Amino acid sequence: MLGISKNRMPEGDRLFKDFYVFELLQTPRYGKIVAYWALGIFIAGIAFLFLPWQQNVAGFGQLTAFRPEDRPQKVYPVIGGRIEAWHIQEGQFVNAGDTIARISEIKDYYFDPNLTDRMASQIDAQGNAIGSLGDKAVALDQQIAADKAAMALEVNQAKNKVEQLKYKITIDSADLVAIETQYQNAINQYEREQELFAKGLTSKTDLENKQLKAKESTAKLNSAQNKLATTRNEYLNTVLGVSAKRAAYLSKIAKAESDKSSTLAYVNENEQKLTKLENELTNVEVRKENYIIRAPQSGYVVKSLLTGIGEIVKEGQALITIMPENPQLAVELYVGANDVPLLQRGTHVRLQFDGWPSLVFSGWESATVGTFGGKIAVIDYVNTKNKYRILVVPDTELENEEGWPAALRVGSGVYGWAMLNEVPIWYELWRQLNAFPPLPVEGSDYGSKEEKDKLEQLEYDSKLKR
Repeated sequence: MLGISKNRMPEGDRLFKDFYVFELLQTPRYGKIVAYWALGIFIAGIAFLFLPWQQNVAGFGQLTAFRPEDRPQKVYPVIGGRIEAWHIQEGQFVNAGDTIARISEIKDYYFDPNLTDRMASQIDAQGNAIGSLGDKAVALDQQIAADKAAMALEVNQAKNKVEQLKYKITIDSADLVAIETQYQNAINQYEREQELFAKGLTSKTDLENKQLKAKESTAKLNSAQNKLATTRNEYLNTVLGVSAKRAAYLSKIAKAESDKSSTLAYVNENEQKLTKLENELTNVEVRKENYIIRAPQSGYVVKSLLTGIGEIVKEGQALITIMPENPQLAVELYVGANDVPLLQRGTHVRLQFDGWPSLVFSGWESATVGTFGGKIAVIDYVNTKNKYRILVVPDTELENEEGWPAALRVGSGVYGWAMLNEVPIWYELWRQLNAFPPLPVEGSDYGSKEEKDKLEQLEYDSKLKR
């Protein structure tokens, strides 16, 4: 190399052939390949970290019906009884109103086959009794009216007699005054006649005549006084008789009104009994209709909860389960409380149904195969076992999206994940390593103005305390 020696170093393959040490110092061929691969993987890994990744919130659940009336329901008999016959079998389709089973009575009160006829007879008898009591009340009304009319008539008659006696007292008083005048004249004449007889100027016969007239006047005076006293007593008795007659009739009327009130009270009591009997009759008739247990809606008989003939079914005890026909399917997913604020109604969700093969890349929706689309329709406001339930329905607005499989059954297991924002893979790895929540989507409650205001208020309060 410096030109000191005339000898030259071999080159190329001859160098490794003539000098074995160079062959030992050569980099192995496989080592280069590994180095190239390591470099390529490193570069690919760096590039991979900058690929987009769609954040998501995952949850497990099952298929259900969106509307409550479409969910599996149990059929309950309204009354208890003994199963006499079955009219369906499991897996059979029934229409609304179809007969499911027939039961018989187990309460001794309803054993009588003529119970409704007997109760109808009781109702008729009770109605006739009420009619008779009503007639009695009408008769008492008439009696009260007649007594009031008689009282008014007799009281008026008594008042008229009082007026007559007033006039009679006036007449008798005038007669008494006249008789008193005649009496005084007769006494005066008799005294003058005695003076004349004493002087011998008149005869004894005239004196006796005057004496007789004086006695007659005295008798007339006494008679007139007695007549006036009798008339006055009769007047007082008549005045008292007016009050007595009024009191007697009022007592009679009061008794009739009391009888009327008692009759009306008895009518009301019997009307209550009649209403109770009619109610019992209606209940018995409706109870007989409930001996036939019917399907509340169209659907498939899923399971019979009681079997056999002769079993006793209690009131309110489930008899069978019916799955309604053509339910509006929905997926019931459960997510953690920390993830609920990131979700909102209308958020897109990917679903993986049990029994359908799929290849899932949760962060690359376009690369996922065998999943189905949906959107959030309901987010519960109350948690269930530290989880919040969301209802997902098919998303009909997505383009090139297949509908949910027609063979899906209510109760099948489902795994789903709600799609959020797109971020680089390195950010997602960094977020999960630090246990940070995903970025909220626009419109969600997470990070809303109200939430920020609450955080600012909490920070302000903490500063004041310090």
